[in-house]
Amino acid sequence: MIARKPLVLILCTGNSCRSQMAEGFLRHHQGEKFEIASAGTDPKSRVHPLAVKVMQEVGIDISTHGPKSLEEFLGHAPVRHLIIVCNNADGTCPRIWPGAFTREYQPFDDPADFEGDELSKLKGFRKVRDEIDTFCHSWTPKAPT
Repeated sequence: MIARKPLVLILCTGNSCRSQMAEGFLRHHQGEKFEIASAGTDPKSRVHPLAVKVMQEVGIDISTHGPKSLEEFLGHAPVRHLIIVCNNADGTCPRIWPGAFTREYQPFDDPADFEGDELSKLKGFRKVRDEIDTFCHSWTPKAPT
């Protein structure tokens, strides 16, 4: 029997920006130790094009990702570590996730809410991208409390 790596699920509301970027970065930085996935409590129809663009700028391709529902994982996948990256998902996600060792809340601003021209929006997406990169680069599961 081949042992699977522990599954980390990154959860957001729409699964179109923050959680997708976090999935890409966590896979890049920690994919040798963990299986990484992302989902949303109310998934959008596609990954935000500016999220794809700013990730390509740093050499990570999320263009083939698609939003998924948390229902695909809840009770169906052995999620060991849950990372919630937005306020709305923290409020709507089950407080207890069967089988999870850790549940961590690390909110980031929603770049999809940024207004202005494309250049202004890109600046916001890049800021959030870089914050997520910093978090994912140093992330380690916190001990359960």
